[in-house]
Amino acid sequence: MKYYLFKPIYQERVWGGTRLASDLGRSLPEGKLIGESWEIVDRPEAQSTTVDGQSIRSLIQSNPAGIMGNSWPAERPFPILVKWLDCREKLSLQVHPPAAVAPELGGEPKTENWYIAKADPGATLIAGLRQGVSREDFEAGLKASNLEPLVHSINVAAGESMLIPSGRLHAICGGNLILEIQQNSDTTYRVYDWGRVGLDGEPRQLHIEASLRSTDFADFEPNTLKPTGGDQILAESDVFKLRKLCMKPGESLRLEAGQPRILSLVTGSIEAADGSTLGASDNALLPAEHSFHFTAKSDTELLLTENFV
Repeated sequence: MKYYLFKPIYQERVWGGTRLASDLGRSLPEGKLIGESWEIVDRPEAQSTTVDGQSIRSLIQSNPAGIMGNSWPAERPFPILVKWLDCREKLSLQVHPPAAVAPELGGEPKTENWYIAKADPGATLIAGLRQGVSREDFEAGLKASNLEPLVHSINVAAGESMLIPSGRLHAICGGNLILEIQQNSDTTYRVYDWGRVGLDGEPRQLHIEASLRSTDFADFEPNTLKPTGGDQILAESDVFKLRKLCMKPGESLRLEAGQPRILSLVTGSIEAADGSTLGASDNALLPAEHSFHFTAKSDTELLLTENFV
């Protein structure tokens, strides 16, 4: 087996639930509201590890060219963070700082993509502002605790996708199961939390000034990318390229060596040339030094993340 699978790192969230168990077949900690499963992460506070205990940091440090490509410094972190999100309730209204602003605020830029694996009837997302809403309108709504009329709400369904560039105001609402591919960052500024308290019973911290400095107030009414029924480019940014591939049983996927990739299965299963199998909800790191040949064992929907080095 030339690819790497890592043990999930589960994160309790006030808006989380149990859908990672019921829908993805995961074994979750009992009595916890699990909102996030960090599938691939290389950060000081969170390290993905293989089943035999190797951390992603040690893999890269021991073989930077093999894992990441010829010019990758051994000390540089893996640039992508992959998560499954179970959004039982609405997340906070939040924003991530653009690269030009992040250093001044002591944060990291964070562009991310949401792929909606499952959505309950009536599920929505919030992204950007309603057409014509000004910063002054937004600040007035914030003071009045009445932001809902000012932000752009979108009805969504499984198979839709949305790129959230740094600077875009956003919130995932309840009833969504999402695969998130994002820049390696954990900087989030909450501007509004719907009057909610956290797991400790206290109001969660807000970051009003940083949020206002980070928000793109010319970002009006973006929409999701609808599924086409076939292969599709979901996102192409300066951070990563994300493709969706739909495979029928017996169809093959060949990937040449030369760059690292992340293969994320949403549904179905595929078999590698060595006979190993990847199944639904798996997220595999494919090192740059190897070519790969996969064959679909069933109807399969997968995401391929590339061009991140």
